[in-house]
Amino acid sequence: MIDVAIVNGSLLNPSPEGHDLRRRQATLAIHEGRIQAVLDPAETVDAAQVLDAEGMLVLPGAIDVHFHCRAPAFPRRGDFATETRAAAAGGVTTVFEMPISKPGVSTAHIWESRAALVRRQAFVNVGLYGSPGLLLSEEIEAMAAAGAIGFKLFLTRAPEGREDEFDGLVATDLASVVAALELVRSTGLPCVFHAEEQSLVDLYSTRALTSPGPDFRRHGRSRPAIVEATAVAALIAIAQQLDTHIHIAHVSAKATVDLLRYARAVGAPVTAETCPHYLFFTEDILEEIGPYGKINPPLRAAEDRDALWGALLEGILAVIASDHSPFTAEEKEATWGHILDAPPGHPGVEGLVPLVLTEALRGRFSLERAVQFISTGPAQLFNLYPRKGTLQPGADADITIYDPRPARQIKRAEWLSRAAACNRLYDGMTIQGEVYATLLGGKLIYHGGRVLGRPGDGKIVRPLSWAP
Repeated sequence: MIDVAIVNGSLLNPSPEGHDLRRRQATLAIHEGRIQAVLDPAETVDAAQVLDAEGMLVLPGAIDVHFHCRAPAFPRRGDFATETRAAAAGGVTTVFEMPISKPGVSTAHIWESRAALVRRQAFVNVGLYGSPGLLLSEEIEAMAAAGAIGFKLFLTRAPEGREDEFDGLVATDLASVVAALELVRSTGLPCVFHAEEQSLVDLYSTRALTSPGPDFRRHGRSRPAIVEATAVAALIAIAQQLDTHIHIAHVSAKATVDLLRYARAVGAPVTAETCPHYLFFTEDILEEIGPYGKINPPLRAAEDRDALWGALLEGILAVIASDHSPFTAEEKEATWGHILDAPPGHPGVEGLVPLVLTEALRGRFSLERAVQFISTGPAQLFNLYPRKGTLQPGADADITIYDPRPARQIKRAEWLSRAAACNRLYDGMTIQGEVYATLLGGKLIYHGGRVLGRPGDGKIVRPLSWAP
């Protein structure tokens, strides 16, 4: 007898190259945490548990490659338990947690302490980034051996008062970037960059402080598109010279898309992601929601938003990630009228799957392409495929079941993140469908509006090339 059978659903399963995309009615047979077989729907199945997915979409569990919870430093904002519980409710089965902590994750010892916290608290699987900025080759190798999913660097300084949270994460000059990447290269792991050029941030932030006009415009003026594009141009050149995989986080600007198109044309080993907030909103929304919409890089103009959609369809952008970044409503509220002082970030992990699938259901791209953006593509880029990101025999049974039929509104009061009150971007948006069930290793952790999982259900995920 198999453990779980998912019957009557429509399987969404892109091929590894993103071509020959297949959707078909089938039964998934799950045993001991993995997919044992993909069966003809007419075949009789003897299973301990049967999930009827009639009329629903069955896809490999979503992987959110850009996620913050900052545990254990700021429990009022969220921790691994609260924020991964929210991920489970959103159909996300794996999150990659950024290494901003107290202190920043710059050594194997710190990495292991966070991994221990994940094992105690997480409802879903977690990949942990390390940070190479201390330029200690033995620590970089040790973090890779321990299971780091990749590394992360900021080209901007740490925010004032938060320097310890960014230990090892900051490289504001290109020589430091090159030195760090030369060490990371030996691990074979990607390095993710927050790409904004610090001297330009300084220049434009100074100007924005005294600029005329409404306060909400000052954030965009402090970090115009040239800030991001200049940083990305330098990173493309470095990646090409060193032949080292660089991944650009949260792309926001048309100018950056043009550079990434060039990078692909010349074969530079550069990949990139964008986020729902850049795809659905422009800076104008800040007139209404003020500091709640402050995110780095900023929300931009309609021209930038449209270029990002085009870049996804063109394959210039490979992944859509949430950049889930929890703060408290009190922290945001205190900065009305002083947006440059507001903490940057917005919650989003619960909206990732519904927002992307809604656009597919409305015809912007195929459902299979949507799965490529939020599951298969992330698994491929970070060397988790084919254990994750696919519905094939032998793959982990991390599965999202999505009911495309109901039309509903996102309501921040229904979100489970501790930062739900800060959801002012997506609150009230109409989406098509809802997450019906989330399975992690074949275990039902969310079903019919209820979280069934427990802290500790989640595991540390590590790239296959480093698997023991």
